[in-house]
Order: sequence, then C-alpha cells, then structure tokens
Amino acid sequence: MPENNNPQSQHSRGTLLLVGFGPGSEEHLTFRARKAIEEAECIIGYRTYIDLVRPLITGKEIIQTGMTEEIERASLAVDLAYQGKTVALVSSGDVGIYGMAGLAFEVLSDRGWTGNEITVEVIPGVTALSACASVLGAPLMHDFASISLSDLLTPWEVIVKRLHAAAQADFVVALYNPKSSKRVRQIEEAQEIFLQYRPVETPVGIVKSAMREGESIVLSNLSEMLTHPIGMLTTILVGNSQTRIFQNRMITPRGYQRKYDIHTGERLAKRTAP
Repeated sequence: MPENNNPQSQHSRGTLLLVGFGPGSEEHLTFRARKAIEEAECIIGYRTYIDLVRPLITGKEIIQTGMTEEIERASLAVDLAYQGKTVALVSSGDVGIYGMAGLAFEVLSDRGWTGNEITVEVIPGVTALSACASVLGAPLMHDFASISLSDLLTPWEVIVKRLHAAAQADFVVALYNPKSSKRVRQIEEAQEIFLQYRPVETPVGIVKSAMREGESIVLSNLSEMLTHPIGMLTTILVGNSQTRIFQNRMITPRGYQRKYDIHTGERLAKRTAP
C-alpha cells in the first residue's frame, strides 16, 4: 500500500467551535455553549471574554489576545483545528452577531476549506441587543434594526445612510459601539439624524454591561440622551413612534390592541351581524 503523505490524514479530524456565550454569567449560557466549551481542548478569545468564562475552562489550553487581534485569533483557531484539535473560538453575546463567526469563515475561505477537512459549528448566544432589551422591558416587540456606530470597519458615510433609513422607516434601533475615547462625534450625529424624524420625547434606553458586573440602566429620551454616560460598553435602544414608558419600563406595542380587546380578549375586527 502506498505511503500517505497527506498531513491532514495523519491525525484525527479537527473541530472548530464558534461559541457565543451570552452576557458572561453562567446562568445565561446555553446548554450547547457550555458543552462546547467542555468539549474543547483549546479556548481562544479576546482577553476580556476569556475572563468571563474562566471558571469553565480550568485545565484547558487558553490563548488570549488583545482587542485589535481578531484576525490572528481566527487564523490560529483554524490552524489548530486543521492540526486535529477541538478548538473553541469564543465571543461574548452571539458569535454570529458582530462576533467572530464571520471572520472565521473568511479565514476558512482563504484556506480553501471545502467543508470536509474540519468540522465547523456555530453556537449562538444571547446577544447584547436582547440582553439590553430584557433589562429595559420589552422595547423590541416590533420591527427593529441594529447599527454599529464604529467606523473602523465601515465608512461613516455608509453608517449615516443606514441611520437615516432606519430612522425614517420608524424602526426601533439598537446602536452598538456608540462612543469611545477617540470617537465622540458619531453618537452626536446619530442623535441629530433621529431628531429629524422623531419627537424629542421618543424613549431611549441606555444600558452599560447588561447582565454583567457594573450594569447600568438609564431611561431617557432623544433630547436628553447625551447627558448620560455613554461608552464602548454601552448599547443604546432608540424607540419608534409607538414606544412608551410604562412602570419604569421601555415598551414597544406589537399592535395587538388593534386586533384584540386586550382587556376582554374579544376581537375588535368587524363582526358579521346575526
């Protein structure tokens, strides 16, 4: 029998687990995410994210890098999986929403992955959008959009077009990455854009570190939102024309009151006379 010199065939099939672990606390980790972390031989992630799951990764190989080293993390995770290891590349929130999943697939594409060399699984988690919505009340009960205000990867003129479109279409809008020490003007421009289409009293929820240590929840409005602390750990939810504050909660009605009498359960649709 001829000798097999294919390095991939000389070790077991590797696995790349792209894991979203939610806000960070164990109670908000999905069963599958926990099992994936248990299965992994090696955990790779941004240093802050590794700290959030550190109690779950004792005894494993841990590789942690800085904020601007996403490509290095994804490339290393793919390389280790090709070596036959089971690797968990972790992100807080949902790995497929502003997380590492997309970059990992870009690296796999450049590597020529055909779907057979290694196993790849994307494991969702509770994203910041839903975590913030839950601590605010129920602001996402109707159509919504999420827009990152970071222009590191997206030109600001493109972000401005998206802000105008979402504001004009009356979406509830989640603003990710609203402000940093070097980016202070973007959130101001975003406020100016929303004020072109919505009243000054439109409810705005400002949440820092949802469901984590240091959590801060503020209910404000479009006129006063910038008077509150906002940073990179903040997610902002801007209400639509129907959003209101009820019992210190931010609520966006779905429209059931137009279809049903919510007090009696009777339909308000036209009835046929007997």
